[in-house]
Amino acid sequence: MAWLALCGACVVTVSGLAQAQSTPEPASGPVTTEKVAAVSGNPAAATFSTGTGWLGRTLGLRDEWGIRLGGVWLADTNVVVAGGAQKGGVTNNSALLVGLGIDAEKLVAWQGASFGFQFLQVNAGNTNGEAGSVQGYNGIVGPPPFNRTELYQAWYAQEMIKDVLTMRIGRSTPSADFNNVLRPVTFTDSNENIPAVSGLLYATIFSNGSLLGALPGYYNPGNGVTVNFTPTKSFYLNLGVYDGNNALRVQTGLVPPQFNGYYFNIGEVGTNWTIGEGHHPGQFGIGLWRQTGVLTAPGVTEDGTGGVYVYGSQRLAHGVNDRVPSSAVTAFYQFGINNSQTLPINQYYGAGITGFGLIGGRDRDSMGFGAALSRLNPHIFARPSELMFQAYYQAHLFAATFLQPTVSFIPTPGAAPDLPPTLTTTLRLTVLF
Repeated sequence: MAWLALCGACVVTVSGLAQAQSTPEPASGPVTTEKVAAVSGNPAAATFSTGTGWLGRTLGLRDEWGIRLGGVWLADTNVVVAGGAQKGGVTNNSALLVGLGIDAEKLVAWQGASFGFQFLQVNAGNTNGEAGSVQGYNGIVGPPPFNRTELYQAWYAQEMIKDVLTMRIGRSTPSADFNNVLRPVTFTDSNENIPAVSGLLYATIFSNGSLLGALPGYYNPGNGVTVNFTPTKSFYLNLGVYDGNNALRVQTGLVPPQFNGYYFNIGEVGTNWTIGEGHHPGQFGIGLWRQTGVLTAPGVTEDGTGGVYVYGSQRLAHGVNDRVPSSAVTAFYQFGINNSQTLPINQYYGAGITGFGLIGGRDRDSMGFGAALSRLNPHIFARPSELMFQAYYQAHLFAATFLQPTVSFIPTPGAAPDLPPTLTTTLRLTVLF
């Protein structure tokens, strides 16, 4: 295919924003100061650049040098209140991400070049397993081992045509480039911005369920190439080729790159718009992917697999709270399908709604509700589907610190056919620095 040839000839890219920016705005919103609002439930899964840069400035780094040091710390406590595989189970999770970003143009006058390095430390429990959840109601936790130390990202990006063509090569998280429904929509007037589209915690909002186990991302990054083409401010095209050993259940975050015939290939096009008298922004993306290599599951083998996905978001109302000019209500949706006999989920449907600054004068608070339905692979699971509902309130405490109580209800936990409905609670602390 022509786009595969293009990917093979190029190196890698930064994420294509719906606003066609050459460098992705973090899902936590602008990060040049500590004043952030409505962060993603897991910024490490949704953006290349996490944190506010406070750490670097505190150590004496200046913005004009082009060196940025920051990160994010996530910590939560989870309780299986009812049902699940282990009623009453309690788990504590922590994820620390520290990142170094270098703007080589500012530092050494290397035009259009940048570098990124990120370190990840995870200490977690079998949170989703205790709930019997296949989709994963808590996105901090992925496959075992649950305690890991890894080089999360190490990449070089080069802007080839200013604001139009960028390439990225190295170790990165394609889930920030592709199927990123959390991507913020940004405008010159900050009061109109949509920050992170949702603060939901479940794993399939970061990686569409039909891509779960194939798309590299948190906490198993991909080694390879991405190309971002943004010919206009309302259209983008992203292409990528990566080490595809994630589909073999290899923990790519813990091992060096392996280019052994298993490759994950993906392409996505997207656009954005504004509608109505309120100029309400929306965005839409559609992607096609193909995984190569012989894949196995209990009693079945297949030679490669692939699928398609769509996602989008739309602001429904703006200025709904007189005390908060930026207050808004936004909705999002996701869909994905694959032809795999070895991945855990064959079809995925997701949707949700988010309110920003709706209570009092709390302009940095948000709240939301989401629903996720996965059609499970019958070769792996006896239960045909898993349905999940989740609701949260994300309260800003101080600086770039947020506290988020979350309730999840899973009527049909997919890990076993006889599991009763599961009710869980999560209390998540998010600190960007």
